[in-house]
Amino acid sequence: MEIDLSRPILDLNERLAAENRTLLDSHGVFVLDLMASPGAGKTSTILATIAALRDRYRIAVIEGDIASKVDAEKVKAHGIPAVQINTGGACHLESDMIKRAIEALPLEELDLIIIENVGNLVCPTDFYLGENAKVMILSVPEGHDKPYKYPGIFQISEAVILNKVDTMPVFDFNEEEFNGEVHTLNPKAPIFRIAATKGEGVAEWAEWLAERIEAAKAAVAEKRAGAAE
Repeated sequence: MEIDLSRPILDLNERLAAENRTLLDSHGVFVLDLMASPGAGKTSTILATIAALRDRYRIAVIEGDIASKVDAEKVKAHGIPAVQINTGGACHLESDMIKRAIEALPLEELDLIIIENVGNLVCPTDFYLGENAKVMILSVPEGHDKPYKYPGIFQISEAVILNKVDTMPVFDFNEEEFNGEVHTLNPKAPIFRIAATKGEGVAEWAEWLAERIEAAKAAVAEKRAGAAE
């Protein structure tokens, strides 16, 4: 007989994630779970996204990291509320961590929360946090072969951001092969080419995110209207 010890942990995570989703929906807050390996440019992408959308939406950030408050401090320096989660060694965020983080945020004053997950292309794929969408970032220096090595994260992501495209000329990155393999794994996922630190391509990515936010708001409003009838 085999006993899957991971099942109770995942079941508890799912239950708490559903509670997170209910709480966030009640306040009309959209949540983006942003995943990537270390150094892919998660924080710079978040800052570029904030710059593109801060006039339209009230934004906060939950920063996940094994240690340090470096990234949260960078976000706060731009006047954006940020909560730091240090996992102390865990390679991903779980829904109970997000539950405590959102309790520290003024949800009634927010439209969008961006979660920066711990740098890792494996573990974050298994944990629903109560988010509306999971999106992953790959940077050009990491190589075009990552969809072959880490297919799971490409399969569950609603969109893929290819960052640091300005470095394409100095790396042996086969973009055509990369795009082809991503769409083999996930035919519906759009791929956004950006250079976050320079703002290149960010407008297209931000517009896609804004469309997702508006669609989620409409879905919640429709659900409320149906419940009131």
